[in-house]
Amino acid sequence: MVQGKKRENRFARIERVRAEKRAKTAAKFKEKLERRKLEKKNPELKKKRQAENVPMTIDNTRAYDPSMVTIPSGLHPKSAIPAEFAARSQISQDSNAANSSEPSGSKVTRDQAPGAVPEGFMDPEHAADIANDPFAAYFDPDSERNPSEPPRVLITTSPFASAPTWAFCDELVGVFPGAEFFKRRKKSFRSNPPPLGTVAGWAVKRGYSSMIVVNEDHHKPNAMTIIHLPSGPTAYFKLTSVELTKDIYGHARASPHYPELVLNNFVTRLGHAVGRMFQTLFPPMPEFEGRQVVTLHNQRDFLFFRRHRYMFKSTEKTALQEIGPRFTLKLRSLKTGLPSNNPLGAPMKPLELAKDDEELQFAKIVDGDDERKDTGKVKGDEEDAESDMKPPKEERKTEKKDARKGAEFAWAWNPRMDFKKRNFFL
Repeated sequence: MVQGKKRENRFARIERVRAEKRAKTAAKFKEKLERRKLEKKNPELKKKRQAENVPMTIDNTRAYDPSMVTIPSGLHPKSAIPAEFAARSQISQDSNAANSSEPSGSKVTRDQAPGAVPEGFMDPEHAADIANDPFAAYFDPDSERNPSEPPRVLITTSPFASAPTWAFCDELVGVFPGAEFFKRRKKSFRSNPPPLGTVAGWAVKRGYSSMIVVNEDHHKPNAMTIIHLPSGPTAYFKLTSVELTKDIYGHARASPHYPELVLNNFVTRLGHAVGRMFQTLFPPMPEFEGRQVVTLHNQRDFLFFRRHRYMFKSTEKTALQEIGPRFTLKLRSLKTGLPSNNPLGAPMKPLELAKDDEELQFAKIVDGDDERKDTGKVKGDEEDAESDMKPPKEERKTEKKDARKGAEFAWAWNPRMDFKKRNFFL
């Protein structure tokens, strides 16, 4: 024991720790008051402090994806995405300069600082994909389609749906201006209900440009399939957190005006494809006098659907009043065509004649079977012949795998994709 130092009992130690905590809290509070006084005199100090003290979240520290078309908003200052975009823009600028007709000694002046991303930059490959995607005809300014007319959308359900799903479809009819709802009841079918590809073919013949199918499970809507007609693509979403208009407190009443569409935080090539698919469901020319806006906000690959109305309190202040409905979508797959492998009206594949080598191999097998029957050796020979006709085991595995996955899938969700929490695909 050290001489001259008293031993503290348990209560004295507790009191000493409490006193230290109180002193530390008082010092922090005093520092906060002094900082508040300085920031009140100079607001630039507060802006500087907020810019430096940015918390790191899963959203603002997302991983870089080569398929990103634009830079996500609200990134952390330490994020590597802006640097990757700057490198991509520099490579594209160097390639354009090399392909241009300027002399080798000329200098190219740039307004932006070195390492910065030019405004409106887009990768040439992504720009070409967007210009030639299935929705390019809808956004073509030279098309003969009237921009004031809403696109025709057919809304239906899975066979033998229940009343809650019908109520949700009625809400969707009010959201999309050119939508029509068709109930797939038991009385609608003489036998088994037709597959989804056949229904899509009927919708194409009747002039619909899109089709929405709402699935249900345990008498509740749980999935949504959006099909762009006449040739796809087809997007399948999981549907959660459904709230109808009557369940929202203080909701507004919808008007028949065309709403304005706001797509937020769709930054990848896949996200742009999904966003353009939703754009084809609304008329390109909204009616702003209705003050209605439909928002589709993407956050961590969850699409939050909301519909509001602007409330202008003055020339400077405005507010939002929710109309409804509200729901959340999660993309599960994206097909390049219609749901059916053989859509209605598609031409049949021509017959393919067997090659000479295949004919000789088949003739040898048949001749061998005849010889074995003549000699009386038939036991087990049929299995040998079948094994000769079957493809190798590895080829059969790949065929089963391709049939299960489907070659028409442009993107499909896999549980392994959620292994890294900072990887997002939209």
